Amino acid sequence: MSGHDGQLPGVGKQEPAAVRLDKWLWAARCYKTRALAAEACDAGHVKMNGGTVKPAKPVRVGDRIEARTDGGLRVFEVVALAERRGPAEVARSLYVDHSPPPPPREIAVVTRERGAGRPSKREQRLLQKLRGY
Repeated sequence: MSGHDGQLPGVGKQEPAAVRLDKWLWAARCYKTRALAAEACDAGHVKMNGGTVKPAKPVRVGDRIEARTDGGLRVFEVVALAERRGPAEVARSLYVDHSPPPPPREIAVVTRERGAGRPSKREQRLLQKLRGY
């Protein structure tokens, strides 16, 4: 059995004591790529325990991370560490989500006068903009 110690892969491996912030954000699926996670840190969109941080800052269990993403502000409490991106189910097990609920969307009710005919291209664009498409 060359190179095989008889254990299953992943069993018996110890979790690292700390992981780079950009790697953790990527593994937790906050950002699509590690480069985007690092870019967000550099831009000041990510805070850890109340202060802005650089991408190489070590993340430890118990840290509180606030990340501004395309989906809005997300607040996490780190409960597990990972250096590699896995399935979404595994990513959700890395944190406890304390994110505030998104603000309620206003529903635009747009009606046209009966018999006004077919909307022009300009009117269609305005209607789509009002409806949020």
